[in-house]
Amino acid sequence: MTRWRGCGFLLSNQASASVNDMNVMNASPRRKELTRLAAQLFVQEGFDRTTVRMLAQEMGIKSGSLFHHFKDKQEILAAVIEEGTQNALSIAKAALQKCDDDPEARLHAMARAHLETLFADRNAHVVALFEWRRLDPDASAHLRHLRDAYEALWVDVIDDALAAELIHGDRFLVSRFILGALNWTVRWYDPSGPRTPDDLADELVAMIMAR
Repeated sequence: MTRWRGCGFLLSNQASASVNDMNVMNASPRRKELTRLAAQLFVQEGFDRTTVRMLAQEMGIKSGSLFHHFKDKQEILAAVIEEGTQNALSIAKAALQKCDDDPEARLHAMARAHLETLFADRNAHVVALFEWRRLDPDASAHLRHLRDAYEALWVDVIDDALAAELIHGDRFLVSRFILGALNWTVRWYDPSGPRTPDDLADELVAMIMAR
């Protein structure tokens, strides 16, 4: 199966024990709150320019207290990206389970789920899109399994649409165009405007199905 690096988000047991021991997805509500605050700061300042002092100030804690929750800034970045990707995977799976077993309905469900994830958890996904390259090798390898699991859902949906001749073209390029267009909406979409996420999903599906 072709995998599309960098265009979106298979779980595997191949990650090393040291990576699994990072525990970047802690169930603590406090840690999750801190993760969301860190995501906001990473979007505003960029990962490289964000200091531990800035993070602690944003979170309302002392710098030393930050390390009771995270090992270092790298682990905070990994937690932000992991939480966003886990949410994207859960929302997409739920959307596919609810929709009709029809290629067009599945395509629309995935597009709508992707948009829902982007708008509901915008900061985490902006960080995942633009700061992934800042992850260290172990964290990147660990999180790549989550990203591959998400992309595998798109593989199935796009393959079904191609087989039904609803869309045409090279699967790799189709996937790049679709995910690129969906991801870029975080830069221009206004949730308070006249168009809803369903409208955007409708337009996208209509465009890629047009001959």
